[in-house]
Order: sequence, then C-alpha cells, then structure tokens
Amino acid sequence: MRFTVGAADQLSDFVRKAMEGGHGEERIRSALTQTGWSPAEIDTALAGWQPVDDLPAVPRPRAYVSAREAMLYTLLMVALAVVCWHVLSLGFHVVDTAIPDLSERGYVDNWSMRFSIAAIIAFLPIFVLLDHRMAARLQGRELRRRSQVRRIFASITVLIAALVVLGDVVAIIYALLSGDLTLRFIVKAVLVGGVALLVAACYHEDLDG
Repeated sequence: MRFTVGAADQLSDFVRKAMEGGHGEERIRSALTQTGWSPAEIDTALAGWQPVDDLPAVPRPRAYVSAREAMLYTLLMVALAVVCWHVLSLGFHVVDTAIPDLSERGYVDNWSMRFSIAAIIAFLPIFVLLDHRMAARLQGRELRRRSQVRRIFASITVLIAALVVLGDVVAIIYALLSGDLTLRFIVKAVLVGGVALLVAACYHEDLDG
C-alpha cells in the first residue's frame, strides 16, 4: 500500500477520533490491521496523538521540514566541505615540507597555499556562525530530532565522512601491499582520517530519529 499524504492525514484523523471516543490503542491497532494498514503506518499514526481523560486527543510534536533551514544547512555543508578540503591541502603542504621527498625538485606551490589560507579565512567564520546559529535555534535534543533537514544534513555528512575513512583505509592497505607506504604517506593518511572522524563525531548525535 502506498502511503500518500492524503492517506496519512486520513489515518491520523481516524486515530484521533478513536482516541477521543475512548478506544484503547490495542483496539485501534487491531481495527487498522484488519483493514490493511501496515504496522509502520499504524505506529506513525498512533505516535501522533496522546489520549487525555478530560481533553480531546492531544497532538504530539512531529518532525518538520523548513525551506529556510534547508538553505542554511546547504550553505553550512558547502562551508564545511571547503574548510575541510583546504585544511587538508595546507596540511599536505606542511607534511611535504617537514618530510621532503628527495626525488622532487623542491618546488613549493606558494599560490596553492595562499589560496587555501584565503579560503579558510573566508569560509571558516561562515561555518562557525551558521553552526552556532542553528544550534541556538534548535535548542534541546527533542527539537533537533524533529528537524528533518538537520537529520538529513547530519546523515549525509556522517556518510561522506565514513566513506572518506574507508577510502583512507583502502589507500593505506594498497600502499602497503604495493611497497609504497612511506612516512609521508602515513602522515597524510592519518590527517585525512582524523579530519573525517572529527566531522563525523560532531554530527553523529543528530542521526537519531
């Protein structure tokens, strides 16, 4: 059965009226099951209302989607990606300087370093400001959990971070098997994995539904 928005509203309205009529949750669940509603649909509808003795059924808080939050979280994700990319770029330059490769001519790409510094200076305040603003706006764990946009942002961010860590592990294993595992490579791999794990740690709590 396809669970459309109209069907969801219809089911929710039925659950509300049944609760207000004094019927218990098990009776409502049994009736809905007999008519073909799935357990997931029934659970969602029942979770939307709280029966109260001397009041009509009270609606429970629901997850919501905000276009404004979607725009802000998209900008936040772009800023986070830019900052992480250029932090790694600068880190690679530092590693190349600290652990030189004798086969290289010693050319230093100062333009790339300056561009990374400029990008971090421009985007880091945006990321910090947006992250702080969104956290302040969604004070409390329950309110954050009801923000569908924040959960989607956190899911995508943690997924990308996990894929980066897995790719990092594959690269290390491949370099080890091919005999190309150098100190410089190890340090760069640790830097990439560390940044990815730090990002995942910052947003993993927002994955809970």
